[in-house]
Amino acid sequence: MKNLLVASTSTIYGGSFLQYLLPQLKEHFKAIDTLLFIPYARPGGITYESYTSKVAVALKDFSISVKGIHEFDDPQKAIENAEAIFVGGGNTFVLLDQLHRRQLIEPLKRSMEKGTPYLGTSAGSNIVGLNVKTTNDMPIVHPESLSALGLIPFNINPHYLDPDPDSKHKGETRETRIKEFHTCNDTTVIGLREGSWIAVKGERMILKGELNARIFKQNKNPFELPANSDLSQLL
Repeated sequence: MKNLLVASTSTIYGGSFLQYLLPQLKEHFKAIDTLLFIPYARPGGITYESYTSKVAVALKDFSISVKGIHEFDDPQKAIENAEAIFVGGGNTFVLLDQLHRRQLIEPLKRSMEKGTPYLGTSAGSNIVGLNVKTTNDMPIVHPESLSALGLIPFNINPHYLDPDPDSKHKGETRETRIKEFHTCNDTTVIGLREGSWIAVKGERMILKGELNARIFKQNKNPFELPANSDLSQLL
């Protein structure tokens, strides 16, 4: 039974790293002693060691040990034996490329399907969907495939931003880009605003946080779903 927490971001405006999620994480990780952290997305080029330390500091009041996957000689076995897994944000293409290179896609999927608690933020949430074509990141590397874990039947667009009517910027809005995606793809996309997350228990998916999510479907007008909506209907 899947047990996932899929968050738009690790940090909301005015808060510290993971701060807004700590009450949920206390429950999500309550039965574990060790958390396996996957730092491959490397936001800003941070080292694996520094990124892992950042997670450990954020969870210092939890009675758990944080171990980076880079600390293990066999990352596949590390995933198979993990009590819980956190995949952090950063560049989605870098993350997916490393998962493919190290042959970790299938081990991750098996782990999630058997119910290992999972936390994904930003890039770590992008990879939970069907593919990563709706990430906001630059393709600075070339993964062998854009297909993702497929643990939920839609794509995430994290950090979703609404158009600013007062902006003088004339470039594409996030909504425009997702509509472009739908000229070539029929996958449903959830625009997940900052401070929102999706809790997945088995096949049930609930939108959490205080904000609506914006739902995009091919050949349909976008619409809003309020917090605490059951997203299972998107199946």
